[in-house]
Amino acid sequence: MIDPYFVSRQRFIAAPAADIFEVLARPALHSVIDGSNTVKSVRPNGPARLGPGAVFGMDMNMKIDYKMTNTVCEFEEGRRIAWQHFGKHIWRYVLEPADGGTLVTEEWDAREVPTRLVMRLLGYARRNTASIDRTLEKLDAHLSGTPSL
Repeated sequence: MIDPYFVSRQRFIAAPAADIFEVLARPALHSVIDGSNTVKSVRPNGPARLGPGAVFGMDMNMKIDYKMTNTVCEFEEGRRIAWQHFGKHIWRYVLEPADGGTLVTEEWDAREVPTRLVMRLLGYARRNTASIDRTLEKLDAHLSGTPSL
């Protein structure tokens, strides 16, 4: 059964896990790899590189401009990083070194969100599946130096 509150997608990227993690841990690069095209730029005064418990802000746009503050809630250097904002859903990346590169898993996890039914009715899982696929493509393109989508 497909869980409407959890989306997980994978892509093999021919780059070391450390290089991929470095992109994910730098909020200034999130707008470069964002497949939803909602992340516009990093907010000032946040950390240049994320670590455990780091708080960082992003300028966003989904038909209107807004600001989002996120907190790193999972962190294992070079292997796992996740953050959440006030809505409590989690964006997670898990990196598994493999021959010739890294298997990258991106997840959107809203299983513990109090308002998850609203998210389901608004089609977030469906939209996030496509956005995650595009993010992983853009992450791959950024690391390989090929033109982005």
